[in-house]
Formats: sequence, C-alpha cells, structure tokens
Amino acid sequence: MTNFFERHRDLLERAVQAWRTREFWTPFPETPSTKLYGADARRDGHAAYEALLGAAFALPGHPEAARLGSERSPWGQDLAIRYPVAPPEALIAASQAAGATWGQAPMQARVGALIEALIRLNRMSFLIGEATMHATGQAFPMAFQAGGPHAQDRGLEAIAAAWIEMTATAQMALWEKPQGKSDPLVIEKQWHLVPRGVALAIGCNTFPTWNSYPGLFASLATGNTVMVKPHPQAILPLALTVKVLREVFAEAGLPQDAVLLAVDAPGDEITKPLARDPAVAIIDYTGSSGFADWLREHATQAIVFTEETGVNPVTITGTDDFEGMCANLAFSLSLYSGQMCTSPQNIYIPRAGIATDEGHKSFDAVVAGIVAAIDCLLADPQAAAAICGTIVNPATLEHVAAARHAGQVVRQSGETGAGRSATPLVVVIEGDGPGPQDDECFGPVSFVIPCEDAQDAIARASGIAARKGAITAALYTQGPELIAPAAQAFAVAGVNLSVNLTGNIYVNQSAAFSDFHVTGANPAGNASLTDTAFVAPRFRRVMIRWPKAA
Repeated sequence: MTNFFERHRDLLERAVQAWRTREFWTPFPETPSTKLYGADARRDGHAAYEALLGAAFALPGHPEAARLGSERSPWGQDLAIRYPVAPPEALIAASQAAGATWGQAPMQARVGALIEALIRLNRMSFLIGEATMHATGQAFPMAFQAGGPHAQDRGLEAIAAAWIEMTATAQMALWEKPQGKSDPLVIEKQWHLVPRGVALAIGCNTFPTWNSYPGLFASLATGNTVMVKPHPQAILPLALTVKVLREVFAEAGLPQDAVLLAVDAPGDEITKPLARDPAVAIIDYTGSSGFADWLREHATQAIVFTEETGVNPVTITGTDDFEGMCANLAFSLSLYSGQMCTSPQNIYIPRAGIATDEGHKSFDAVVAGIVAAIDCLLADPQAAAAICGTIVNPATLEHVAAARHAGQVVRQSGETGAGRSATPLVVVIEGDGPGPQDDECFGPVSFVIPCEDAQDAIARASGIAARKGAITAALYTQGPELIAPAAQAFAVAGVNLSVNLTGNIYVNQSAAFSDFHVTGANPAGNASLTDTAFVAPRFRRVMIRWPKAA
C-alpha cells in the first residue's frame, strides 16, 4: 500500500492555507500549454480520446450487468462508447459493502488517495478537455480549463474544507472536573467521525466535472461512498474520473467500490430510484429547480445539496469606461452561448440613460453599444466558435426562438458555422408586467429592461435575484455613492456582486479557493462551494467515554 498522505501533505497544507486566506492559488495550471504539461501532452491526450471512441470503457471490478452509451457530441461526432451498467439495487449493495471499510479508514488515507487522484487527473487534462468538449459542446480551451484544472481546483478545495472541518476539534481529550475536597472526576473521551452513508452525485450536461467534483470529493473525504450518476449525454468526463479514483484506491489498499459509475440511457434514467433508496443519505445535484423540487419532495431520507435555476442580473447606472464595459458584457453574454449558471440574463438600465466617460448615453445608445460589442467580438467565425462553443441541448434553441417574440429584438441570434450553434439574442422588454424575463431563459438570450432611475434598476435587479434566485450579479456605476446601497441590496438578496468589470475578469468566472460559488441564500441553490456548511453535514461526531483508571 502507498502512503499518499505523506506524499501530498505539503500540498494539503497549502490548500488549507489558501482556503483560509482566499488569496489566489492553484496547483493546477489552467493554460493548455505543452510547456506546462509536457511536449507530447496534447498529442497523447487526443490519441487517448480517439482510442476510447467506439470501444468498451474499462472499469475493472465494477458491477456490470450490461453495456450502453449513446453520447453524441454537439460538434457532430458519435462517441459510441459502451459503459458498464448495473441496476440500482446492485449499485446500492456494492456501495454499502464498501462503506464499512471506507468509512472506518483513517481520514489521512482517504485524503491522501483523493489528492493523488486529482494529480493524476491533472496530468490527463488534455484527455479530460477533449472529453468535456464533446460531452458539453464547449470549445476546447474552455473545456480544458473548466473540465480539467478548474474542476480539479474545486475538488482539492472541497478536500481542504473537509480536512479543516474534520480536524477542527480534538479527537481525544482527558476531561477533569474538580470535586472540591474529593479527587477530581476524570473521564477519557474519544470522538469518532461517522459518515452519513451512501452519497449520490448527479452530474449535469454542461459542466460534468466542475459541478460534480466538490460534492464528490467532499463526500469521499468525509468517509461516504459515492455513486456518480452522469447525465446520459455527458458520461465520459465522469467515467474517466471514476476510473482514476478506483485505480488509486486499489493502490492505497482501499475499496474500489467506494466510488461507482451509475450509467443510464435517455428516457430510461435510474436517477429517481437511486435518489429514493433509503440507503442514499447525501445527494449533490446541479440542474433545473423542477427536479430539485422533486428531490426535496421524494428523497426525504437524504440531505440534498443543490445548484438550481436562477436569473442573473446586470445593473448599468453609469461607467467610466463605456467601451470596456460593453466589451466585457459582450464576452460574458457570448461565452459558451449563455449556457453557464453564472451567465447574465437581465440587464437593467435607467430609461433616461447613463453618464459615461464619453458623455451622456441614452438608453438606446447603451443598448446599441452592447450589441455593437457583441457583433465585433463574434465577427470572425473561427473566433465566434471558440467563444460561443455549441448548443448542448437542442431544446435551448427553442428558448431562443420563443424569446424573439418577447419584445423588441435589437440583436438577432445567428450561427457560428461550427456545430449546433447560436449567438446572443438581445431583446428589449417594455412595461412592468410579467414576462419571460421573470424566469431563467437558459441559453444565449438577454433581456434589456428600462427602469425609472438608478435606484429602481438596483431594486428590480436585486428583487429578481431574491425572488427567482441568482448566482451572479453585476453593477456598473460612475460614482461610489451607489456601491454601498447596491452591495447591501444584493447581499440581502443572497447573490455575489461584481462591480465595474471592464478588463479580463468576467462576471461568469468563479475562482476556487477564493470565490464561494453560489451562496445558498436564494432560490438558485441551497449550498455554497465550498464552505463549511457544504462539508460539515456529511459526517457526525460520535463520542465514547469512560472513567480514567486511578
């Protein structure tokens, strides 16, 4: 057996320090550079991806009753990979059988093995990037970052948070209570860290590793076994993850079935029977609020962590860099065709216009500036494809088509010419009545909403976040007097606020070890990646005590 904990102790300590200070830190380079990952890394990653296509995916020792897989890339390629399939009861039984050994293993052994797995996954980032690209429709640079290093950062962050919580209090104590003239009462105490049991990680189609790694690694670190349930169209990135974890567990002398792959087919999903099983104690889910509601209603035996539907607002009341603001928003609205949980949707602008470094801009001029910036950004088809990627779910195109009838279209959605694609649609919504802007319109759709003044814009933007949920919010203002009241309004709404972004940082982006992704304080999710509330409920402290012998 390999002592991975001692090998990676320094890395764990650095991760813990970064989690506490919230400063920039990452051990996993985000740039897909062969100088960083090796001269042959890109070629080898592509060759490894090609070798998987049309073949049976190897998971030695994994429960298996059949093989299936129907992944088709939004870029146009059939993956035709066949994965091992087992019925829910077989997966549950295997997970429970592994649970006793996994849960009772020293936390150091579990944590060391998990860090080793992340390091190996990082070495595979070019393969992970290709798998993510074809599972999600992201362009390769984004797929490499989000599917590889950024997801690995989130996994390590979850391990660090779990380690902090597990070691926050002593595991042994000598308790002495004075008894006046009598000898003190002396009790020896020990606390066992007891996991909840079997966890279910439900993957999403858009960010299968980035959204799944926090719950997956937090559950495993705290002693729970995990069944990984990928989206039927985004299996490969999580299958590769499970494969690496199982290999490392075997080398560490730990049970491989501590992590299992729960594969199913579209229309024949096993998510619901797994989620309802009495043995499942933890569920991590990213996706629509509709299914999150189902989980809360039917999987009552489990603690459920969710990231859900939301409406992310942008409030524009002024700017000292009009061109920079428009360019920044254009990129945020275009990136991955608005298929990010952090993508802006509703843009609130005073009807009378705003003050800028270029002088006063009317409402129409502000909207025209944003539209022109989108057009400029996406003018080159190759660049447009790299920024927008493809549309992962054909239903998203229906959202775009329906939104065209919501108001005045000031920018039509088009295609990039690569894969199933759609560029941003921008629609001005007049009036104060209900409309499509009141709910998430997933995909490359933005609604621009005229407001009475700056205060009304802030109130309406923070109001939609509080009512419907939001993960991100952005504010542009020329003077400092609006920042404090806006910060308070968005804090009350439970949404993270970005102010005056005009450079190479975007409201879509969330940095591990610094940004708490989702607050858990509005309907867009009940959990935050990765605070102590995300990891602490995954285990319990159970005491044993006895009088100390004289």
